[in-house]
Amino acid sequence: MVVAGGSLHPTLAVLGRHLTLYRRLWQASVFSSFVLPVLFLLSIGIGVGGYVGTVQGVDYLSWIVPGVLASTAFQLAMGESTYSVLGDFKWVRGYHAMRATPVQPVDMVRGHLLYLIFRVEASVLAFLLVVVFFGGLHSPWALVTPLVCALLTAATAAPVMAFAARIDHDSYFAMLFRFVLIPSTLFAGVFFPVEQLTFGLRLLAYASPLWHAVELCRAATLGRSPAWPVPVHVGYLLLWAALGLFLAVRSFRRRLED
Repeated sequence: MVVAGGSLHPTLAVLGRHLTLYRRLWQASVFSSFVLPVLFLLSIGIGVGGYVGTVQGVDYLSWIVPGVLASTAFQLAMGESTYSVLGDFKWVRGYHAMRATPVQPVDMVRGHLLYLIFRVEASVLAFLLVVVFFGGLHSPWALVTPLVCALLTAATAAPVMAFAARIDHDSYFAMLFRFVLIPSTLFAGVFFPVEQLTFGLRLLAYASPLWHAVELCRAATLGRSPAWPVPVHVGYLLLWAALGLFLAVRSFRRRLED
């Protein structure tokens, strides 16, 4: 896509910048993006699954596959929206260099989100390919899980980018990981049904975008309807993505004007 004068659209130019950097650094992400989820699936899904047996009528490996799939997207989206965003403001000052061009804050945010969706989709597709050989997919609807993970990526990364653009010290990220990422991963239905939680903790699980993505992915891979209507899950994720995009663009604009 080009604009007048034949130059690349600013959003795609930002995406191209991130892809160029990733092409030079992709080796560092292979373990966390591809190998680690597979090892996690084998150790928990097969290892622990041998003791757990079945959950909600299916073997534990099949039950945990969509949880690991969604949590991989969630963790990657959050992790890549913290230090890299703050770094481009504070240390590398890449966003300030972009602002000296026709690139606007909205292009910076959208370009970064597109890059993260690319990263997540590559990991998700590789993970699904491995899962096929273990018999962890039970429905052709599993083909929609990459779309769910893309939506989860936007719903997660956009508000985190807004947060990263507002802070001035990376110590805040430790709090984000400790009080948001880890609890969400543990209590959003990835490893066990949220029905086993107390009422208060269930409410926190329902508030997490990750739980809604896990429910959609689990319904797709198992070929059954989720507990809540699909439009409710999708609408909730879209709400997080839209609100996060609005806040991220505003935060980027304010920081670049300082």
